[in-house]
Amino acid sequence: MDVTASPLSPRRKTRQIAVGSVKVGGDAPISVQSMTTTKTADVEGTLQQIYALAAEGADIVRCTCNEVAAAEGLAQIVPRSPVPIVADIHFHVEMALAALEAGVQGLRLNPGNLRKPEEIKLVAAEARDRGVPIRIGVNAGSLHPDIYERFGGATPEALVESARLELAYFDEVDFHDVKISVKASSVATMIAAYRLASETFDHPLHLGVTEAGPLPGGLLKGTAGIATLLAEGIGDTLRYSLTADPVEEARAGRTLLEVLGLRERKGLDLIACPSCGRAEVDVIKIANEAQEALQALNLPIQVAVMGCVVNGPGEARHADLGIAAGKKRGHLFIKGQIVRVVKEDEMVEALVDEARKIVAEGVEARLAARDHSAEAEAEADRAMLLDDQGADVNHASERIEKIRRRAEG
Repeated sequence: MDVTASPLSPRRKTRQIAVGSVKVGGDAPISVQSMTTTKTADVEGTLQQIYALAAEGADIVRCTCNEVAAAEGLAQIVPRSPVPIVADIHFHVEMALAALEAGVQGLRLNPGNLRKPEEIKLVAAEARDRGVPIRIGVNAGSLHPDIYERFGGATPEALVESARLELAYFDEVDFHDVKISVKASSVATMIAAYRLASETFDHPLHLGVTEAGPLPGGLLKGTAGIATLLAEGIGDTLRYSLTADPVEEARAGRTLLEVLGLRERKGLDLIACPSCGRAEVDVIKIANEAQEALQALNLPIQVAVMGCVVNGPGEARHADLGIAAGKKRGHLFIKGQIVRVVKEDEMVEALVDEARKIVAEGVEARLAARDHSAEAEAEADRAMLLDDQGADVNHASERIEKIRRRAEG
């Protein structure tokens, strides 16, 4: 996939910062973030979750640092983590300083909770000296009361003003390695706030709908907000905030970037028709079985499961690999070209086998190895299906004749 050929709006140019080894902003790929739900003092449990998040596409992981035991845990977690670690700081300046001592690669400060200017500047100065970036994490649910009152609520303007004031404190100590988020649980407010932030700041923006909730609603809300902004060219890094296993956050973030063409495909992309009366097999069952079998292999491939041999291969010709079901048989195709005809009970097995070979050998090699009699078999199946179901299912010829008689008076 050529991610430079995206039909989306051109990406807004921002400053670039480095969260450990991960670049954020500028021309760097949009990164995926998530947050652990374990107690940070539980080093082994937290590391296990971090590795699971990284395996599902998380580029950066955030851990809470709310007590001394958490900071001590970070000191052991950071050197063993496969991805950069950001410490989440809410109320205690001491925890921000302790997290820096632990070696974290980033901090997230909530300006609505850590409010004393001298403490904010102290943390910024320490971060500056260590080369550690800070995210100004504005949240509609924790705005400073003065800002909330001045703007009459958690409006987009109030969220951006909170970030602007925090940034001013950072400027006083010559600290500029900053990314900004202006999150809200209202999708409409979130979108408006980020649009305003993109006009106000040249710092990279971290996208998210906060407190989106459990699946499937939380996934829909997160996607509605994040995808809208990405399509407009706004955003440099993102997090889905779901009431679920955080692995779902990482998986959703990575998948969204892949389907928008903003990151190279890392794993499986399975597409399937919704099924209809023409289907000769249980498309939903086969699609789920194929998804489960192929997901375990984690192959970077697009696979199609289609319920109709008449239209299936043509409708999914862009897929790397696919199968279209006919009567007791399946037509296996690569880039729309039939390569093999298999029995119905072998369709999922055939998909898995061919997927492995495509990844190992390449599309052209597998097309060259196709069964040259398969296309003729497939054409015979299509003709039979049309004959059985009736090509003129709407009795169009009879209707046309009646239309002509009516028109002639």
